[in-house]
Amino acid sequence: MKACVVGASGKLGRYMVQHVLDRGYEVVGVCREQSVSKLDAFRDRISIVPGPTDDRDVIKRAVSGCDGVLVVLAPMGMNHYASGTAGAVLDLTGPATRLIFSTGWWPSPDGKDVYPWSVRKKVMLGRLAGLARVVDLSDQVEASRLIHASDKRWTVVRGSDLEEGESEGLPVWSRHVGDPILASNRTRRTDFALFMVEALGNDDLIHEAPAIVGRQTPSALAHAVKD
Repeated sequence: MKACVVGASGKLGRYMVQHVLDRGYEVVGVCREQSVSKLDAFRDRISIVPGPTDDRDVIKRAVSGCDGVLVVLAPMGMNHYASGTAGAVLDLTGPATRLIFSTGWWPSPDGKDVYPWSVRKKVMLGRLAGLARVVDLSDQVEASRLIHASDKRWTVVRGSDLEEGESEGLPVWSRHVGDPILASNRTRRTDFALFMVEALGNDDLIHEAPAIVGRQTPSALAHAVKD
């Protein structure tokens, strides 16, 4: 299998690169030119396509021949970076390509999520950043809208607050924030990446937007489904 990691040089992206390599996949990484050095640990094992992730020529080269594409959607600046990245990936991949996108718990895909104060506070701060012309949080809304409207084989993995640390295993998930199983609002970053990579082979997650939380968090343990 050949997989492309879009946003490979970031913390989450580097974990995804490692998880994909651990599965023996051929890997292509996309990152901005100034961040290529962050991938030095993988330089001999992956192909790197440098450039902005919203550049359609960059994405076209990177996703060519790939069976799966893993995309970190992060709001950056005021130039529609996340939605430009999502649009390029959706437009330039084949109908059979498995597409896995990452975002935070917000925005809600169907308006049925009930967000804790910690998430609502971040959204408010993000909107203030938009007013200050620093980061356009609405760009993540637009990126998500583009994905949800597509008939491609997509999944949007929505992460809780992230932390470093040893893996706790594959996170648990729910369709809606507000589900008691998600209350701990914490996931190890390496496990977020693990869920993304595992989703490549899970067709049950096609056209789903799972909100995840760490498997060993108190809420996950308290509400675990019994066999």
